[in-house]
Amino acid sequence: MKRNNLISQIALTVVLALLSIAVVIPFIILVSVSLSNETDISYYGYSLLPRQVDLTAYKYVFRNPTTILNAYKVTAIFSFASMVLSTLMISLFAYPLSRKNFKPRRKLSFIMYFTTMFNGGLVPSYILITQYLHLDNKIWVYIIPGLFSVWSAFVMRTFFQGLPESIIESAYIDGAGEYRILFEIVYPLSKPVLATIAVGIFLGQWNNWYTSMLYIDKPELYSLQYMLQRLMDNIALLQENQQLAEMITDAVDIPSETVRMAMAVVVAGPVLFVFPFFQKYFVKVMFLGSVNG
Repeated sequence: MKRNNLISQIALTVVLALLSIAVVIPFIILVSVSLSNETDISYYGYSLLPRQVDLTAYKYVFRNPTTILNAYKVTAIFSFASMVLSTLMISLFAYPLSRKNFKPRRKLSFIMYFTTMFNGGLVPSYILITQYLHLDNKIWVYIIPGLFSVWSAFVMRTFFQGLPESIIESAYIDGAGEYRILFEIVYPLSKPVLATIAVGIFLGQWNNWYTSMLYIDKPELYSLQYMLQRLMDNIALLQENQQLAEMITDAVDIPSETVRMAMAVVVAGPVLFVFPFFQKYFVKVMFLGSVNG
């Protein structure tokens, strides 16, 4: 029996190691290409290590560092603000739904679920945000429309329902109110789901380019993703129009492939440093269903 368990553990370790390698190798190639020479990529293709280190792609991306840093600042502001405000709002809504003594919880849950079955469409959303809420060309357009998520509310409600009822009842007996129970008891016990929801919101906002395309005309309010997308569009335009490229200094030999990879590294870098700190919470939430069952 022990031998079978040992074989199973070894097999599982090997499979997980291979999966980890399969995930890490593409990112190593991404960094390698971003540090390579465009000519080497054209002749030899992608490789794990650059044949010669060339920072031309990063020099082009940071050709105007003020623009990049401003896009970083804007994206960081609305990403963190959305993460905090949205997590708070979702938790304040999910907590009552998890309480058995809250009578309207079934009706509210149905209303929440019902909204996921229909979509108002782009045109009504655009009219609402620009003509009625007047959020266009304001940083709040990144934050307010996406403050609430039905899926996140259901996940958080399920986690709250799995907390020991005896702890909350003891707090009631000691005279604690609902807000004190939520902030001093439920929140500390719900760090895994709160962290998971918060990071998911942060990642979604960090990769937001669609909002800038629709509602932002001011370059100082462009998100990082949208600003880099415009940079790639400019590169493609210059490569298609040779006469226009020759009129711009150093624009004839623009490294398109390495620039693309350098932009991916620039965008993903900060997130890669944040993610490991929340990894332990993701594992707990993944097993939420099996524990409750």
